[in-house]
Amino acid sequence: MNRIEIRLSKTKMLLLLFGATGFVVLGTLFIFNPDKFVSPIMRNPEIIRIAGIASVLFFGAVGIYGTRKMFDKNVGLTIDGSGIIDNTNATSIGLIKWSDITEIRTEQVMSTKFLLIFTNDPNAILEKVGGIKRKLMEANLRMYGTPLSITSSTLKYNFNDLEKLLIERLNEHQEKMPNR
Repeated sequence: MNRIEIRLSKTKMLLLLFGATGFVVLGTLFIFNPDKFVSPIMRNPEIIRIAGIASVLFFGAVGIYGTRKMFDKNVGLTIDGSGIIDNTNATSIGLIKWSDITEIRTEQVMSTKFLLIFTNDPNAILEKVGGIKRKLMEANLRMYGTPLSITSSTLKYNFNDLEKLLIERLNEHQEKMPNR
């Protein structure tokens, strides 16, 4: 199996940073001037302030992550005979061995598609991580049945091509396995 390396898209990261910065600025305005944003739809300044705090916290974290990824010299995704080495998102764990993968399936939330990677033992994966990353992965496990997901939104690669490539590689590996 030849090795394929897919780089992170600095353009997509820059767009992510601009968007996150915009929401942090807007959230800050909500926090300090909630009365200016009162409207027929949203009449309570305290709810507006809470929305501002949530926006600053969430999009501030997204901005920090995006900034780190802008300067990340690592490859976004590597596909080789061992498996998939994932560095695409905040919950990436590195190597996911082909022998551990049982299924790859596509999921979509609004307009964002991502690949779910199902494994023999999702709890073993959770044991390797801690902190916020573990909480995010546990939420993925509850919602989708697996803690692992790969997005192409940070990669210089088309989603449909990535999906096809990974499924083909998984099928090749499974055909070689004597117990499958």
